[in-house]
Amino acid sequence: MAAQPRFRNAVNSARTGEKHPVDPAQTGEKHPVDETLPPLKMFTSGLQHVAAMYAGVVAPPMIVGPAVGLDAKETAFLVAASLFTAGLATLLQTLGIWKIGAKLPFVNGVSFAGVTPMIAIGKEHGANAIPVILGGVIVAGLLGFVAAPYFGKLVRFFPPVVTGTVITLIGVSLLPVAFNWSSGGNEKAADYGSLSNLGLAAITLVIVLALRKLLHGFMQQIAILLGLIAGSLIAIPMGKTSLDAIKNADVVGFPTPFHFGAPQFDVAAIVSMCIVMLVCMTESTADMLALGKIVERPADQNTIAAGLRADTLGSVLSTVFNGFMASAFAQNIGLVAMTKVRSRFVVATGGLILVALGLCPVAASVISLVPLPVLGGAGIVLFGSVAASGIQTLSTAALEKGENALIVAASVGIGLIPIAKPDFYHAFPDKLLVVLDSGISTGCVVAIVLNLAFNHFGSRRAEDEAEVLPMAEPAAALH
Repeated sequence: MAAQPRFRNAVNSARTGEKHPVDPAQTGEKHPVDETLPPLKMFTSGLQHVAAMYAGVVAPPMIVGPAVGLDAKETAFLVAASLFTAGLATLLQTLGIWKIGAKLPFVNGVSFAGVTPMIAIGKEHGANAIPVILGGVIVAGLLGFVAAPYFGKLVRFFPPVVTGTVITLIGVSLLPVAFNWSSGGNEKAADYGSLSNLGLAAITLVIVLALRKLLHGFMQQIAILLGLIAGSLIAIPMGKTSLDAIKNADVVGFPTPFHFGAPQFDVAAIVSMCIVMLVCMTESTADMLALGKIVERPADQNTIAAGLRADTLGSVLSTVFNGFMASAFAQNIGLVAMTKVRSRFVVATGGLILVALGLCPVAASVISLVPLPVLGGAGIVLFGSVAASGIQTLSTAALEKGENALIVAASVGIGLIPIAKPDFYHAFPDKLLVVLDSGISTGCVVAIVLNLAFNHFGSRRAEDEAEVLPMAEPAAALH
């Protein structure tokens, strides 16, 4: 059970028996988001967030590095820089300064959305690719920072029919990542999809489920971390864990500012990175809405604007230390939902751990000992929890009203295209693929447009104005 209070009104409605949320300020108690935990719990819970996001942080630089011509040592430097900058961006997002930072348990890291255009830039600019990429990210980040307040005003266009659809797509879109990890992560490897890899993922999945069922209190909250440890230990006699990463890693290393050279500003690269930034801002908006519901602190217009400022400023800051564009990590939303640990300071602790890992490559390599099949087994539960939260939100979206069911059907259908048929958009220009290959982004755009068309304009608007769609309660099973 969660240690934090849920801030529910003890007085039920005489007619409906429904409980209503209470503003924590009226109770004199801290909201669970603002609570701090004992040091050990803070550290282990923060470490669990790092373990859940680690593969997602290191994967983009590991892909982009070789693609732009970096050798193994330089690619390792790029990985450490990505960990370091992810920690800085996470601290900015969770702790916040001025009007920057959502102050929610929100994890930031390198965005996968930028991988394809960064590889394209690498093909065009060769050895100068990294400075050109960083120049594009700087411009995109600054423009995004200016546009953040206007994105925040879009919150009124995200009723449950839209947010539920997008949250569901976030979870469903992440599941193929877990499946790929479960298979081994490298399609060219001889053991990809082998019974040993799939068996290890299945064992980890069963361990996580069993721990969640059998344990209580704090031990139940860190079931994912315990499952990752147990799965990694099982992987050792199976030969799935390699110590090479530790043997070849430096004890101390600092991501020297602009290690690859001063930023260069190329128009095509800037346009590509601006498109990626729009995608990231769209997905972060949806993620903040999802997380706000899960932690029972709904993300309003100001929260979204502050969160997007942290995303965009974090991206600019990231380039100084050779990192890429920073955005929200949806998989950690599933971890918050499952563990019920809603403290933003736990995630901030995870940010500090990421900074430490970036400064100590040998420490970072310890977490890399967790085999991908183990991460995949745990990821199925994590990402599935996000999808379940979206389904719960859709249950409050009045699908019997108007064309709401049609909005969900079309949005989910289009959002699943990149998953079900990855080469569906192969004939489109590469710059459009940045958006089209993200089912979350396309599904979100379709849901917003159809909601505007059916629920905000036309003959239905007058009769619908009297009805306000309720904001969805977080899924009870996830609290």
